[in-house]
Amino acid sequence: MTQQWIEETLYDNWGQRFRVVKELARVKSDFQDIVVFESDSHGRVLLLDGVVQITERDEFVYQEMLTHVPLFTHAEPRRVLIIGAGDGGVLRRVLEHPGVEKAVMVEIDGSVIELSKKYLPGIAGDAWNNPRAEVIVGDGIDYVKRAADGSFDVIIVDSTDPIGVGEVLFTDEFYENCARILSAEGLIVNQCGVPFMQADELHETSARRAQFFPHVSAYVAAVPTYVGGFMTLGIASKGKNPAQQNAKEVRARAVQAGIAGKTDYWTPEIHVGAFNLPPYIARHLPGADKKVK
Repeated sequence: MTQQWIEETLYDNWGQRFRVVKELARVKSDFQDIVVFESDSHGRVLLLDGVVQITERDEFVYQEMLTHVPLFTHAEPRRVLIIGAGDGGVLRRVLEHPGVEKAVMVEIDGSVIELSKKYLPGIAGDAWNNPRAEVIVGDGIDYVKRAADGSFDVIIVDSTDPIGVGEVLFTDEFYENCARILSAEGLIVNQCGVPFMQADELHETSARRAQFFPHVSAYVAAVPTYVGGFMTLGIASKGKNPAQQNAKEVRARAVQAGIAGKTDYWTPEIHVGAFNLPPYIARHLPGADKKVK
């Protein structure tokens, strides 16, 4: 019997492949090529333009770190804006925080949402029907441009890499508008790639954010299917320095929120420790050349 494999096409000189049990969907939307398949090793997998976005087996790593770190870094996150994240995993975890009053999710490609609801229902769970959630199929760039000053406390950007449909989420104009619509203590988080292979992504994104935020940093998460070592999650804050946190205080908040002990990757200690970057990553942050080596 012939085996079917799907190979990721993110890099032209290195990659990974999955043995396919069954292809579930192959759609060309108005924005990108979408494939959902059942793998032999990672459960169901979502690819956009040939690049792995999420797998059922390891999605918890990325989703927990992209969500719980900013929401436990901000002192009182009540209004959260999610851009992208069409699989619903970030929305689900944002809504696990009882203090969040409103979570607005803006995903440009409605096909990603519909396919995720159909083939990856466990990732979002009941988040789609939560009364605190507002899901918009639309342009996140336009939404941010039109949003009122200070209307959100946290912005979470879960996008593809800065190519194709995700490219406009890595511009000066976008970060300037994000800073404008964030409250006084507001912060933004977005994926900045795997620096072992994509160091320019972290370097350039951090430099852009530094024009509009006093504190720019990054933290790491080890996601098996994001090949190349640590994935970096860039964070920029208008308030306190997110890299200077205390695990005891984070734990107290996690206990109060009812999240402590219910995660599979995130913990207060991982939260704080993730900001301790190896030099090959840290050197790409603003001001790194001024720090004592």
